[in-house]
Amino acid sequence: MTTSDKPDRASETPAEPTGVAAQDWTTAAADPQYRAAVVDLLGALAYGELAAFERLAEDAKLAPTLSDKAELSKMASAEFHHYEKLRDRLTEVGEEPTLAMEPFVAALDGFHRQTAPSDWLEGLVKAYVGDSIASDFYREVAARLDGDSRELVLAVLDDTGHAEFAVEKVRGAIDADPRVGGRLALWARRLMGEALSQSQRVVADRDALSTMLVGGIADGFDLAEVGRMFSRITEAHTKRMAALGLAA
Repeated sequence: MTTSDKPDRASETPAEPTGVAAQDWTTAAADPQYRAAVVDLLGALAYGELAAFERLAEDAKLAPTLSDKAELSKMASAEFHHYEKLRDRLTEVGEEPTLAMEPFVAALDGFHRQTAPSDWLEGLVKAYVGDSIASDFYREVAARLDGDSRELVLAVLDDTGHAEFAVEKVRGAIDADPRVGGRLALWARRLMGEALSQSQRVVADRDALSTMLVGGIADGFDLAEVGRMFSRITEAHTKRMAALGLAA
């Protein structure tokens, strides 16, 4: 999944994992509700990576130069490899990948239909801003996963190189024509709203995931922590907008 900078929490001293976060998959998955939540999470991530691959391949067609086209094609390939890792993990734990992804197809496809870019620059901003919001959310959840699942989730959230590429191209376009900045800022705000709404819909529709977030599965989030989590995601979005040279 394309993403930019990880949330800026370097000043915090990492706490030693406790509860589920200190367990391996075999131990943690003995709780059927926890297992269902992780399968949902991996299914959502897998379809997100597959959709990202398709979208980047389409965006490559809009690229203004051959080098830009090649760069996006390379990123699309990286997204597909991330999808393969998640697909293989689902199979390894005895789940059918297609069935695990299916509950999230409508919501993710709906998001992409509502936020279809009209040009090359909007596509770059969407990948940089939209996917980064999702990545921040998954990283927050990953902190509460068993060690095996956490390692996999963080691996597939690694930046494919789109962040630096998008910032360079968008800033260059704004320097060439400052009027572009206003249009892209409005576009990024729309993406933020749609991405958060889509994430909330997905969680609300899946009982195991929502229980993990608001408490009830071992070390799940409480409601206050959910609020702090979305505050951190919003703060990270503001920093990304600044990196693009856009107002949040």
